[in-house]
Amino acid sequence: MFITDDIHRQFAEFFDDKNIWPYAYVLSKKLSEGNVCINLNDPSLFDNTTPYASLVPIETVLQNKQLISTKEDGLNTPFIVHDHHLYFQRYFKYESICIDKISKLIENETSELPARKSELVRLIDLIKSLQATYAINSLPSQECIDWQMIAVLQALLNNFTIITGGPGTGKTTTLAKLLILLFELQPTTAIALAAPTGKAAMRMHDALKNSSLPFALTTKQKINSLQPSTIHSLLGYKEDTVNFKYHANNPLPYDWIIVDEASMIDLPLFAKLLDALAPHARIVLLGDKDQLASVEAGSLLGDLCASIPQLNLFTNNQIDWINQFIPDDNRKLTSENATDTAALLTSHILELKFSHRFNSVGAIGKLSKAIITGAIENIQECIRIPDDKIVFYPVFQKEAFDEIISAYKNYILEPDILKAIHLFNQQRILVAVRAGTQGLYAINKIIEDQLKKMYLIKPDAEFYENKPIMITRNRYDLGLYNGDIGIVRADANGVLKVWFDSGNGTLKSVLPAYLSNYECVFAMTIHKSQGSEFDKVMVVIPEGMEMPMLTKELLYTAITRAKTYLVVVGAEETILQAAQSSIHRISGIKNRIEANQKEGVSA
Repeated sequence: MFITDDIHRQFAEFFDDKNIWPYAYVLSKKLSEGNVCINLNDPSLFDNTTPYASLVPIETVLQNKQLISTKEDGLNTPFIVHDHHLYFQRYFKYESICIDKISKLIENETSELPARKSELVRLIDLIKSLQATYAINSLPSQECIDWQMIAVLQALLNNFTIITGGPGTGKTTTLAKLLILLFELQPTTAIALAAPTGKAAMRMHDALKNSSLPFALTTKQKINSLQPSTIHSLLGYKEDTVNFKYHANNPLPYDWIIVDEASMIDLPLFAKLLDALAPHARIVLLGDKDQLASVEAGSLLGDLCASIPQLNLFTNNQIDWINQFIPDDNRKLTSENATDTAALLTSHILELKFSHRFNSVGAIGKLSKAIITGAIENIQECIRIPDDKIVFYPVFQKEAFDEIISAYKNYILEPDILKAIHLFNQQRILVAVRAGTQGLYAINKIIEDQLKKMYLIKPDAEFYENKPIMITRNRYDLGLYNGDIGIVRADANGVLKVWFDSGNGTLKSVLPAYLSNYECVFAMTIHKSQGSEFDKVMVVIPEGMEMPMLTKELLYTAITRAKTYLVVVGAEETILQAAQSSIHRISGIKNRIEANQKEGVSA
């Protein structure tokens, strides 16, 4: 008997029909890389890394109706072929649920639109009071438009809405404006706030509580009383099973579901969330479509945003209706935003354009835009022309770390623990990988050794005074979430504890013995940094790194964590090559939505 440690080969050869083996092997491997399906028309799909010498045509494989079928044959086989794409049955059904549910939500809006529009006209004075106030001198025309208010209006008209935008574009402020109007329209409405991680959910809630918008007292109380959760918790996670408490036959008891950091949601979880919506419920997704996709299979937010040729387009009638709520003519929609051909998600995906953190002509904003668009000459200009906001080091060297290491000294010397946590969180080193000489573990050790040489820390035990740690798994029993950051300090009795900012101006502490899933966090991975922001950021791009891992989405995510100051350690050639490499996860979302719209049928 042939023995192999290749798990994908083990899976493929579980089936009796040898004709399916190459297809099952590649599909299993691609799924592990985040792809939902494989494109059978891709000539590079079956290369010399596939451990099978022969490949029969898919038409031959399709003759085995026990293993593989088309949508027309039914969906009771392990493999499904649809539109020249091969799926596992489960993932084809997940994708179908998402497309069907979104289509149905949008279809059901039609009869509700007249009443919803009338209700909003009644609130026109309140809506105008929430208009944008930032200066628009010298800004590109599309950044002048009050996209926040337009996104709010559309969310209140739609059953399904995506609000996307880069860092600092005001996604949470837009949400706050939405809640002000929503509670005015429906004072007793039931709202669920959720995110893929507990930390992201708490950040959303904290940002809402700290908003400076003119909330009415009752509205402020209602917002403060909302209890954010992970999507898993919202759905009622059941240990050791893929099923949840809430589903199509037992829907969620909410009128509105609002989900932040939607780029991190994988396909199976999103399908289960949509499937659990009550028939009358409405859903709003917030996230940055250009950020890294989910760790698991699928890139739902990006796929949905890519399903229409251009975002922020409306029919002329929609433009006229929206513009009545925007008092400043310079912030109204223009003819640039008009379209005669509306796709399924037209006016359901709104992109916020103006960044309050950094504009498109500032150093960090210019670099991030150049990277996500692959504008090589602009990236080279950013690298080669000195700027007081960005510093580039072409090679990995100690001098690059000196400034941030010195900044870490500030939190160590601060006696007030809460202030120390805030000082620590003003800067961070971000890395692309965990292993290697320029990976997470090595760089954390470099920082520890340097701080030890400066007599600032004494790393002689697993938990030592002033060690910063990050929780890597939700601990609901302790009120701690994946991504929470704390520092080790002795209490008044000399007992070492890990201290965390509770988010309301107070501290909570945990004895180290209670913690099992954590890591040192002088440096953190770029993936873990999603949703965070720091005044100063250093990004370390390893030399000789496998290029498929280093993409423009990874660089963009890292660079846009910086609010005011950025250090990039990496060769220009590597940065330019990464800017031309993109995460491309295969799914059928875009093509199936387009096909369904043409045919007028369900997925």
